[in-house]
Amino acid sequence: MKKILITGACGQIGTELTHTLRKLYGVENVVATNIRRGSSETVENEGIFEELNVTDYNRMLELVKKYEIDTIMNLAALLSAVGEKNPQLLWDVNMNGLYNCLEVARETGAMVFTPSSIAAFGPSTPADLTPQDTIQRPTTIYGVSKVAGELLCDYYFNKFGVDTRGVRFPGLISYSALPGGGTTDYAVHIYYEALKNKKFTCNLAADTYMDMMYMPDAIESIIQLCEAEGSKLVHRNAFNITAMSFCPEDIKKAIQKHIPEFEMDYEIDEVKQKIANSWPNSLDDSCARAEWGWNPKFDLEKMTADMIEKLTIKLDIK
Repeated sequence: MKKILITGACGQIGTELTHTLRKLYGVENVVATNIRRGSSETVENEGIFEELNVTDYNRMLELVKKYEIDTIMNLAALLSAVGEKNPQLLWDVNMNGLYNCLEVARETGAMVFTPSSIAAFGPSTPADLTPQDTIQRPTTIYGVSKVAGELLCDYYFNKFGVDTRGVRFPGLISYSALPGGGTTDYAVHIYYEALKNKKFTCNLAADTYMDMMYMPDAIESIIQLCEAEGSKLVHRNAFNITAMSFCPEDIKKAIQKHIPEFEMDYEIDEVKQKIANSWPNSLDDSCARAEWGWNPKFDLEKMTADMIEKLTIKLDIK
């Protein structure tokens, strides 16, 4: 990777990925794009920033040619809970945006990284240590778009030789940017509320296990996969990756080790609970470990300690 364009750069992943890539590859070599300005001062002011609606093919092609981009990281997307409220918009953004990235890459020779998700699985998928290759019958429009995206990327690699790569992200937890309407969002908000109010109302049941990952590991996975030797990649577009699996009660107990007075109650969001119930409890990420050396650094205890330390500073809590 020498010249990188990031779509959705002001989102939860994009904010941290843009900053990290600019440190690694140089501010002048990372072009951040978002549908509009005003979402992230850091992303927009520390380097090159362009407005881009990913459904606009001509604008995307113009930017890729203008900056001589060799790697497109496509993070522009609507997430699971938001998508259930507007499935037509999700399909337009998630699928037509990806299609445009792939077409631009076919014309220019760029690599395309686009993330899939644990949402690509469904209730008929084996729930524990979900295999890399298994049944994928999701029940949300977000999940359907992720399965379709995995297959579309495979097609562009096999048909046109486009260098496509991707991972199936679990829930992502970050102190830098808030999530944007996903089913696993509670695992971010709980830390904010624990520090600010010493209590949190969880919208998922206490025993709802899902795979999770701390954002530094997620960012490292993107960079590591994109820098990997392509000839060693068998699965290429949909690697299972994970770092930890926990339920709300687990994260509550981890926080209470640092904030003993923290309390949590439950008010179940039926839509999010139904989505969460359809996803795996845990993933088998052995293929990612074997093919490109995936090895996360953070477990629940390490992540909790770091989140509390970083958020205490960010929120200016004395």
